[in-house]
Order: sequence, then C-alpha cells, then structure tokens
Amino acid sequence: MNISKMSLLKYFVLLLTISLFYSCNSQNEDNGYYKSPLDIIIRVLSNEMNYSIILHDMDYDDASKTYKHQYNILVEKPDTVLTKITEWYTVSPTFFDTHKENMGMEIVSKKNWKLNKTVSPPGYSNYIGNEKYGNWVKRDGNSFWEFYGRYAFMSSMFRMATFPVRYSYWNDYNRNYYNHGRPYYGTDAYGRSRYGTRSSYSNSNTSSKWNNKPSSFKNRVRQNVSRSSSSNKRSRTSSRYSRSSTRSRGGGFGK
Repeated sequence: MNISKMSLLKYFVLLLTISLFYSCNSQNEDNGYYKSPLDIIIRVLSNEMNYSIILHDMDYDDASKTYKHQYNILVEKPDTVLTKITEWYTVSPTFFDTHKENMGMEIVSKKNWKLNKTVSPPGYSNYIGNEKYGNWVKRDGNSFWEFYGRYAFMSSMFRMATFPVRYSYWNDYNRNYYNHGRPYYGTDAYGRSRYGTRSSYSNSNTSSKWNNKPSSFKNRVRQNVSRSSSSNKRSRTSSRYSRSSTRSRGGGFGK
C-alpha cells in the first residue's frame, strides 16, 4: 500500500477522537441516554464517504461484569484503504445481545454517503464486487472474487484463501438482502451459516478472545446477556411510561 503520512496521521487522530467521544458520551443504558460505540464512531466518521465497520471480536469480563466489543474499521481514501483494529469498548447487555451472532461480520457500512446497518459478510458492501479493488475470475465453472495485488491485504484480512467469495454469494446478498435490511450469513455445503459468530469462518480466527473461551463460558454469557437485555428493555419501557404518566398528571393541574 502506498499510504501517505498525512493520511495515516489523520486516521490515528480519528481513532483517538472516537475514544475521547466514547468516554465522554457513553452512559448507562438504564437512564435512557446510552450511546453505543457505533453511535460514536458513526458520528466521528460523518465526513467520510465510504467506510466499513466489522465486529472483530467480543468478550465478557467476569470480574467487572462487563460486555466488550472490538472493531475493525476500514476507511476508503483516494490512494488506499486504511484499516485499524480499535481498542476494547464496553457495550450494554442489549447491544451485546443484538450482535452476539455477528462476530466477524460487517455491522455498519457507508457507501457513497449512504449509511447502512444491514449485517453482511466482511467486504461485501464496499470492496468485493467493486472493480476499483479487483475483479471476478472464472475457476472450475464458477466466478470468484480476486483483489488486485495492491489490495491483497484485504484478501488476507477477509481470509479469502480459505473462504473464497463466489459471485453467487455476493449477488444473492446484493439482490435479496442489502436493500431489504436483512442480515446475510450465507450457507455452507452442510446447510449451516457460512459467516457469523458460530460459523467456521469466524472460528478460524484463532487470535480471537471469544473463540479461545470454552463453550460452557460462551453459552453462559449468551444466556445471561439475553436475560439482562430483556430486563433492561422492560426497565426502559417502565421508565418511559412513568415519565409520561407524571407529565400527564402535572398537566391536569394547569402547570
């Protein structure tokens, strides 16, 4: 990659800004003003035309009783694509529950200024199928995506040597999922999800903290976060009803 020093400097400043915004703006979910790390990242990247955010890893800390996310951010620049894996961010039980099956997936993308939160395999929104970065190559009667040499790092990042992307997968996603807000996990030869937290694609990431935890730990976290998420949703609904009821009673006295 031919990356200018100025581009790198701007990108690292961007990441620092995300961390500062998050520490100042994230609040407890119970008070109704919670901002997820993605809310902050989207706000900080508001001047970027094209980018992707991948849920790189996730974890749960038993000592602090906190749920964690780590992201891989890809930002398109005129001469390259800048990538950076973020620090770990604390997320709410509800947010963790929403994305517990989305590790390794793209959970936010922005394409030609249009923001999209449709969950998709990494690279499907902005890079795969984009002739700026590569092309479709025929092999054994099927078309597979190949990145140009200068973008080979994305092929490695998306582990395409082991999990090649067929045109039929990408076309199915674009025709039936992307514009319909439906998450796309694909299907492998055994009828299982090709992508996502429990897929062989995600499990092949041996450096993942989540993947290195025992199944008993992961099952316990899934069960606990589902209960916590349901409890928080009921609490927020009750809180909103209480505030609404208070305002209604106050109005009856001419205030």
